Amino acid sequence: MKKLFIRNATIDDLDIVYNIEAKCFPEAEAATYDALKERLATFPESFFVAELDGDIIGFVNGCSTDKPELPDELYHDLSMHNPNGAYQTVFGLDVLPKYQHNGYASQLMNHLIDISKERDKKGIILTCKDHLIGFYESFGYKHLGVSNSTHGDAKWNDMLLEF
Repeated sequence: MKKLFIRNATIDDLDIVYNIEAKCFPEAEAATYDALKERLATFPESFFVAELDGDIIGFVNGCSTDKPELPDELYHDLSMHNPNGAYQTVFGLDVLPKYQHNGYASQLMNHLIDISKERDKKGIILTCKDHLIGFYESFGYKHLGVSNSTHGDAKWNDMLLEF
């Protein structure tokens, strides 16, 4: 496994990030171009891209909030972002399909965990599909049950990693 270069995303990365998002999620669940642009503008401090041999192959992003919850409203109302919030959220952890299952998503997640600890967050919250529960549990996340989220008309699970 090659080591990724992980850095903060910039607005110049938007087109690539959008294309990765479109390849990783069904249309009903994928963030729109405008949503990703707004995220880059609102919380650039917690929007990271992963480069492999100079090419962006994945990214992770999410806002900060005061409660260990990830309601659907957070995805759409970025005014709820509190840079000093106690919890980091994960809106998306994306790796291009041809690079999946090589540990790159784990490197991105570990980077976000390390940054969140450095920023004295209490933990990280996210939602995921059933088949990813074990992946997130491998980092120490606790499965809190089925989420109230109706994002993309899919079933999601609430996951919490407390530091």
